Amino acid sequence: MRRRSVLLAAGATAAASLPTAARAAGAPAPLVIGHRGAAGWRPEHTAASYTHAVETGADWIEPDLVATRDHHLVVRHENEISGTTDVARRPEFAGRRTTRTVDGRSVTGWFTEDFTLAELKTLRAVERLPLVRNRNTVFDGHQHVMTFQEVVDLARRLSRRHGRTVTVFPETKHPAHFRALGLPLEPLLAAAVRRNRLGPHECVIQSFEPSSLRLLARERLRVPLWQALGTTGGPYGHPLTYRDMATPAGLRAVAEYAQWIGPDKSSLVPPSTLVADAHAAGLRVGAYTFRAENRYLPAGLRRGTDPDAFGDTLAEYAQHFALGVDAVVTDFPDQAAFARDAWHETTR
Repeated sequence: MRRRSVLLAAGATAAASLPTAARAAGAPAPLVIGHRGAAGWRPEHTAASYTHAVETGADWIEPDLVATRDHHLVVRHENEISGTTDVARRPEFAGRRTTRTVDGRSVTGWFTEDFTLAELKTLRAVERLPLVRNRNTVFDGHQHVMTFQEVVDLARRLSRRHGRTVTVFPETKHPAHFRALGLPLEPLLAAAVRRNRLGPHECVIQSFEPSSLRLLARERLRVPLWQALGTTGGPYGHPLTYRDMATPAGLRAVAEYAQWIGPDKSSLVPPSTLVADAHAAGLRVGAYTFRAENRYLPAGLRRGTDPDAFGDTLAEYAQHFALGVDAVVTDFPDQAAFARDAWHETTR
């Protein structure tokens, strides 16, 4: 009880300081989006991660999409896979290591576009942050690389098991890079949405690149689109910066093709008016990425000196719920769902 009291007190304090942005009484509870599944508890983008996310309260699950050489959509954080699979320890693929320019950056490693789907299926997933999340390394080597279709199939099985719709939330990763290689992501994703007859409650598509979302908007898929916003610079190949896109005029332009924006959680803290400005433009707001470890929390919410120990993440959720966000993207859906339910009790 003491833990919940602390959370509600934090939320009340945040709400009191934000009278114009606070969530209206009776509004729907914010959605919990499992970032790459439950990446805080299982290696990301694995069936175990997505399943754990849904079992512990996630409404949506997020697969990042990249392409194979034979033009299949697979689910990895990046097209460079040495940090998320065992490819570096596989002698049969040693000759595939190379250096590529991806969105203007030089990257060395192994790339999905150099592998067929059958080859990728021989690899096994590993924890991307083993020094931070050593607990997750116990699962290394036990999960394979998933296709987007497998994630859709899993979401539907989990929907039946839990008696609620589990939404898939795919992100097109480096879409301009893949288009330049002749492996465009958008036609494959559009085909998958149509083939699976995914509706607006089953799928929401996101990207940091407006060009990718505009291509998908032309497909008239009847699923919402989500414009992700970075903290610095701008989308690759796009003339505007993320700061430009977050102005009232920029948000109105985004609303011409998207229904959501996804800003970094730090960009919503007052004196920012981004939540209110986005709502005024008809956009919903999903904040990313919430994590429990001290290293990812604001200084005032850290506990002790160990950067990988858990801090007061529940208070951070409460602050953002008070700001009026419509969703939170999190590595720890269990904690977000607990915080959301506690917050919702005070506002309904």
